[in-house]
Amino acid sequence: MIQILVIDDDPAIRTLLKRTLTRQGYDIHDSNNGAAGLDKAIALQPELVICDWMMPGMNGLDVCREIKNHPALKHSTFFILLTALGSTEDKIMGLDAGADDFLCKPIEIAELLARVRAVLRIQQLTGDLYLQKQKLESEISEAAQYVRTLLPPPLNRSRIKIETCFVPSSQLGGDGFDYFWLDHQRLAFYLLDVSGHGLRAALPSIAVLNLMRSRNGHQGVDYGKPKNVLEYLSANCKFIEQQEQYFTMWYGVFDIDERVLTYASAGHPPAIIFGDRPGEPPQLLRTKGFPVGLFEPEESIYQEEQKYISFNSRLYLISDGVYEDSRSKDAVQNWQQFLDLLSGYEAKHDLASLEKLLRARLHGHELEDDFSMMKLSL
Repeated sequence: MIQILVIDDDPAIRTLLKRTLTRQGYDIHDSNNGAAGLDKAIALQPELVICDWMMPGMNGLDVCREIKNHPALKHSTFFILLTALGSTEDKIMGLDAGADDFLCKPIEIAELLARVRAVLRIQQLTGDLYLQKQKLESEISEAAQYVRTLLPPPLNRSRIKIETCFVPSSQLGGDGFDYFWLDHQRLAFYLLDVSGHGLRAALPSIAVLNLMRSRNGHQGVDYGKPKNVLEYLSANCKFIEQQEQYFTMWYGVFDIDERVLTYASAGHPPAIIFGDRPGEPPQLLRTKGFPVGLFEPEESIYQEEQKYISFNSRLYLISDGVYEDSRSKDAVQNWQQFLDLLSGYEAKHDLASLEKLLRARLHGHELEDDFSMMKLSL
């Protein structure tokens, strides 16, 4: 049975409302002052509160504010303000306090019943929407957990170490990364970034990660040649174009014995490599190439380069959310600030500590885009 709480210091008004609404089949409770009425509302959690504006002590506006700020009531309890005040300014005050509707004195019974029915219909719809929202949030949380299961664990071997971090700007993000062994001495690794945020970016990112993991079914793709991999993705990721999206990627293959890194990029920020000599400036590893899905495959030309990697080097792959900040219009300055911070602190911190430092210094802990990094100690 629907519960309605009536709060009014006038016993005649309380009696009128109780009798009228009880005849309609509602479960009616009442209180003669604001403070006691608020306590009863918290205890009962009724679907509707009808409360007089002008009462001694705690008035109707105060009761309304408290109910609309209470975590157990603000989404489930609707509030009708009973008032003899009819000016626009008074109504604005009531709406600002959180009132859902008004009922003017003297009370017209037909209008009372119509407003109660209307408010309860809205309350039912609001409750249904709130339940759907909770269900959606639960499903998104499950999807976010699934995305994390796709990301690789850290790697710690005698000749190579890999650390990763993934901080989506919302529960779901469009960044993805992975590594895999081609044979006993060649390690392939990559980081990708799908345009957009949230679920719309996460689904294509998941699709690309799964596509990359089903390597045995890809005819004619040599995963030891980064250029060949990017060309294959450009030709086969049609779902990206259909959604009017694109993704960037940096892909590399490291030969541990020869210590040669072969790499290519599809519009992605450069990889950053630090050598073993203190104070040595970082080197930026980039190649020309458009993001996948931005142009037709025949227009997407990728280049491949090689570099010898000295012992005790550190290689960083990042998404652009690591350094970009829309609050600053100077993209070059944003990049340089990030590079200076990375250069000054990367040798002193593990990736988890470095991630916290960069987020604090560059974003104030408020991310506008997904924040992903991969660090390889070679």
